[in-house]
Amino acid sequence: MSYPRVSTFKSPEEFQDYLKELGLDLKFDSKLQSGANSPLAQTVSYRDQTIGNRFCILPMEGWDGTTDGKPTDLTRRRWMNFGLSGAKLMWGGEAVAVRHDGRANPNQLLINDENLSGLVELREILESTHREHFGTTDDLLVGLQLTHSGRFARPNEKTKLEPHIAYRHPILDQKFQISSDDSILSDDDLFRLIEDFVRAAVLSQKAGYQFIDIKHCHGYLGHELLSGFDRPGKFGGSFENRTRFLREIASGIRSEAPGLELGVRLSVFDYVPYQPGEDRTGVPSANAPYKHAFGGDGTGQGINLDEPSQFLSQLKELGIDLVCTTCGSPYYNPHIQRPAIFPPSDGYQPPEDPLVGVARQIDATARLKAQHPDLIVIGSGYSYLQEWLPHVGQYAVANGLVDFVGLGRMVLSYPELPADVLAGKTMARKKICRTFSDCTTAPRKGIVSGCYPLDPYYKAMPERQELLALKKESE
Repeated sequence: MSYPRVSTFKSPEEFQDYLKELGLDLKFDSKLQSGANSPLAQTVSYRDQTIGNRFCILPMEGWDGTTDGKPTDLTRRRWMNFGLSGAKLMWGGEAVAVRHDGRANPNQLLINDENLSGLVELREILESTHREHFGTTDDLLVGLQLTHSGRFARPNEKTKLEPHIAYRHPILDQKFQISSDDSILSDDDLFRLIEDFVRAAVLSQKAGYQFIDIKHCHGYLGHELLSGFDRPGKFGGSFENRTRFLREIASGIRSEAPGLELGVRLSVFDYVPYQPGEDRTGVPSANAPYKHAFGGDGTGQGINLDEPSQFLSQLKELGIDLVCTTCGSPYYNPHIQRPAIFPPSDGYQPPEDPLVGVARQIDATARLKAQHPDLIVIGSGYSYLQEWLPHVGQYAVANGLVDFVGLGRMVLSYPELPADVLAGKTMARKKICRTFSDCTTAPRKGIVSGCYPLDPYYKAMPERQELLALKKESE
């Protein structure tokens, strides 16, 4: 199916008319404010610190570390750009594996004693760049995302899955060729992994990070455990059991790393896995009922936020005030998680206008924020809005739908976007992410991630020609 590109809407009226045509209640401000009075420039009090504005940089992996999990020049350049952005909240930088078998690829960053200096260096690069351009880091909050990739672990070879799963999933097991129970993590395995998360948090604190994100999103292990409705034992079945992993990690960190703050990035709803159908347009892999979606309504294509809201209540009870919302998984339903008009090479054509996916995430986040006003909520899914991103973000923040506008893919092509918007500058059209999805296709093809179409640095790399050839071959 063909959808009009966002860049074709040249006026607020044109954009609004198209939203009405889609039946979307996606509100935005026609005029952007800049300077100190802008809603996006307002500060947020967190603990004993002030966070300087309402932009957040989401975790962005480059698949470009060394094989033993240390940063490279490409990693350092990305973190420098995070500092250059002007955003005052850094949500974890990128996903860092707590142990080797949890790496999503053989070049993912890995936290251990040997790699600690590299993680210190990344933080220092980010902070020094930010200080150079914006004068201070007193109002900058920097965290580190800790993860185990679970079902999607590829620690040794880019093309070889070595999964560690929470339960047998009839669709994903078939899709990723899991045919036995050998990959299921036992309760004892999970308790040992909890200890690894706590050790990683202690190291994160030593490296100078102010908070860590206990990752619970995108089909990785923490997220998959939340949908383990049929899993037996201490980590499955009841809501209490399915959230035990989080509670045990939080308890261990409070004991071993006092003073380190915690956050959680959460897929607040999920859909059934999709697959290419006619003309490669995405279709559900199974019909209702579908019982494996945390935050799902049982149909596989709808939302029920009762349990996600209960999860957020539990965060508050655990003293966790930072939550970053997202949804679904890039591995099996990317059109809801990362709305894009151009899918990755191994994906499918979007079955809906990507603006529908953007509006769905913003609405779910707003509903949860309304139920939990005391939590600091960071939203995702904004990049597809392109020129209209700050307009929608400004309205959302000004009207209490969310506390921070999270930026992911956009930062690869246009890291200075927050600074430009806050300064009242016209957005640089040539830098605006158009969701070509090369930043996803590249690592799926074993190439480092980056914005090959728009970032001159990546555009000049030999990997770009390799990527173009591989994409042509796939087509």
